[in-house]
Amino acid sequence: MMQKISALRAAIEKYDDVVRRMADIRALAELADEEDDQQSIEESLTELGELDVTVSRIELANLLSGPYDSATAIVAIHPGAGGTESQDWAEMLMRMYTRWAERNGFSVELADLLPGEEAGIKSATLFFSGANAFGYLKGEKGVHRLVRISPFDAAARRHTSFASVDVVPEIEDAEVDIDPADLKIDTYRSGGAGGQHVNKTDSAVRITHLPTGIVVQCQNERSQHSNRESAMRILRARLAQKQREEQEQRLSAIRGEQQEIAWGSQIRSYVFQPYTMVKDHRTGVETGNVGAVMDGEIDQFIEAYLRAAAKSAGREVQ
Repeated sequence: MMQKISALRAAIEKYDDVVRRMADIRALAELADEEDDQQSIEESLTELGELDVTVSRIELANLLSGPYDSATAIVAIHPGAGGTESQDWAEMLMRMYTRWAERNGFSVELADLLPGEEAGIKSATLFFSGANAFGYLKGEKGVHRLVRISPFDAAARRHTSFASVDVVPEIEDAEVDIDPADLKIDTYRSGGAGGQHVNKTDSAVRITHLPTGIVVQCQNERSQHSNRESAMRILRARLAQKQREEQEQRLSAIRGEQQEIAWGSQIRSYVFQPYTMVKDHRTGVETGNVGAVMDGEIDQFIEAYLRAAAKSAGREVQ
């Protein structure tokens, strides 16, 4: 309830801020016109442009009205084939999303991390919490492709690496009914670099949902109880996602539609050499500033995807 109150208060504050700034700009423009003050006219135009960007972002946020857009986003990152090279790429993506969250006021909780032997990660699962976290991140689901000169290749050859990103919304307990008899729960000692406690007790938890074969694990918390709670949060979300996908498949079969498996498609390419470019293949948006993108500046891709999705649903935003 407090989260809902906070989200509503933030929305009202944004609206009040727009009204106040618009009144200030109007007053400044009227004064500048009366006194023929060119500098004030230019200043009011600059502020009007900045306000236009703010309003555009508010309009975009208003599109996030789906049933799960306001939910916490559970993001799982897995490297593709390629060993250390792909594992390093997966870790770079994890840092990119973490930096994006920091820039936009989202909190990040690391639920599970399996480090690679030499570098990078074999898998990672993170919770992103905040206003419309899933709504913003849902478009990041898919395969991300990297082209660069490999730092792990003594011959300095160019390599292509892949990593998959899966994004599901966290689901409330009541929305998914899980029979305890359907669960196989294993505990084991956490792997990778850890503190004085994490590698010395069987605190890590792996849960297998026997009817579906879905396996989730969590080893980042100090206690087995905390890891089990986090694993159950992930399991509920993945079971709900599976139910939604099965329902969509049944509807598609009834309509005779042939739909692309979106999560299995390559959504974005990141080229470091021989030139620099990041391009989203769904919207055509691209930039040459790969350094900024890898430091979390991915809003242009997120916004373009949301606008394209809204347009296809008949809710275009100017």
